[in-house]
Amino acid sequence: MKLKQISEQEALSKLMTICAQSEHCEHDCREKMIRWKIERDAQDRIIDKLKDGNYIDEERFCRAFVKDKLMFNHWGRRKIEAALFQKRIQKSISTPILDEIPIKDYIENLKPLIASKKRQIDQSLPDYDIRQRLIRYAVGRGFTFDVIKEVVDTDGFEDTDY
Repeated sequence: MKLKQISEQEALSKLMTICAQSEHCEHDCREKMIRWKIERDAQDRIIDKLKDGNYIDEERFCRAFVKDKLMFNHWGRRKIEAALFQKRIQKSISTPILDEIPIKDYIENLKPLIASKKRQIDQSLPDYDIRQRLIRYAVGRGFTFDVIKEVVDTDGFEDTDY
C-alpha cells in the first residue's frame, strides 16, 4: 500500500494529535514524516512548532518511557538505555533520569522474573548451571550484574563457591 504524500500543515496537524494523545520523541515524529515523504526543511519547521507548542519534550518523553519499560515490560537499566539510544535520546537527558531510579526498584522488578524463570529450568541440573541460566536470562532482560547478583545470590545460591 502506497502512502500519499501529505502537506506540511496536514503533517503538523496529525503530529499534534498524535503527540497530544501520548508521549513521542523527536525521532518518532521524524520517522513518521519520512514515511509521509515530508521534505527535510519542512520536518525541521514542524519539529520546531511541536517543541514550541510543548507537544514534544525529550525529557518528558524519557521519563514516561523509562517508567513504562520499568513497570510494564520489566526491563533492566541496560535494555532501557539501549532503547533510548535507538530513539536518539541524548545521554545528558537519559542518564540523570535513569540515575533517579533506586537500585531496589530494579531488584524488585527482577525477583519475580528470576523466580518464574527458575521454575522453568530443570531442577535436576547442578546449581551452577541453573545459576548461569538465570544470569544469562537477566542479562538478556537488560539488568546490570550488581542487580542480578543481588537477586540470584539471595535466591538460594549464596552458599555455593563460584
